[in-house]
Amino acid sequence: MKVLTLKRLGDYEWGTPGVLIDSNLLLTTLERRWLDNRPNESCIPNGEHLCKRTISPKFGETFEVTRVPNRTDILFHRGNLFGNSLGCILVGAGYGKINNQWGITDSGAGFTTLYKYLAGESEFKLIIKSV
Repeated sequence: MKVLTLKRLGDYEWGTPGVLIDSNLLLTTLERRWLDNRPNESCIPNGEHLCKRTISPKFGETFEVTRVPNRTDILFHRGNLFGNSLGCILVGAGYGKINNQWGITDSGAGFTTLYKYLAGESEFKLIIKSV
């Protein structure tokens, strides 16, 4: 089973940026701000989480972060601004201004890279840390 680490780089008005890394992977991430793990409003707690391949009616085939206390339907998916997420993890290839707001860039390319990197995997371990 692969192990990916999400290092959160801060907590800003425009969201919680991070990097998703493994020995052969480096992607940018964007989540909502920490609001005590409130469903649809907050990023999830730091720690180890099991991610399983799933099919979302809205986003198609992706990975779901499971076993998060009091939370469900936490997905990896495309999106540029933290408002594109209801507590999920957006994946991209950089950061920049989008319509005068800071956000994640090249989300489609970033998600495709992640999906190819996890080809053949039904699940992976996600370790989330704040730096």
